[in-house]
Amino acid sequence: MAHSIPIGTRGSDIDHLVVGPAGVFTINSKFHEGARVWVGSRRLLVNGQKTDHIRNARFEASRVKKVLSDIGAPPVVPIVAVVGAREVVVKAAPIDVFVLRAEKLTRWLAKRPVVLSSDQLSAARQAIVDPRRWGVQVGLTAGDYERFAALQREVKGAKRTRLAWALGALTGVVTAAFSVGLPPALKLLGY
Repeated sequence: MAHSIPIGTRGSDIDHLVVGPAGVFTINSKFHEGARVWVGSRRLLVNGQKTDHIRNARFEASRVKKVLSDIGAPPVVPIVAVVGAREVVVKAAPIDVFVLRAEKLTRWLAKRPVVLSSDQLSAARQAIVDPRRWGVQVGLTAGDYERFAALQREVKGAKRTRLAWALGALTGVVTAAFSVGLPPALKLLGY
């Protein structure tokens, strides 16, 4: 597996690249916390808004297939992994791109049929870690993991702060209601 693989000259990258007996998989991870995701054969909507997730996943897979063409062009399967969505509805699955909840991805990959011989698998694994193919070193450094862990801590802290503010506001409203008496407070609120 390799992460954040730069591809092209415009700062594009492939979020994750997985190689296994079932082939090569490009994984375009999309964080949509609390969103409603709708999947059609040609489009993925997030809270009713069109996205280019399917088109981009398809494009990334074609780029990887081209980069790996000299090793016999193993199958390259594009995946959009949806993270944190409240709901994912697949109305009509795209023919050539798989859209999955991120938490189901590992199990889904494990169930894929074997399509690569051991020689093809070895060649594909060597190819994806070869920095000459991508122009830069592939994979994350220890510093990347530390920065990601710090970012995760920051996000969790922000969620706790938001919750504390909401509870504080609720406490203030309840305290005010009881300090002026419940019926006058309800009258002020329009009840």
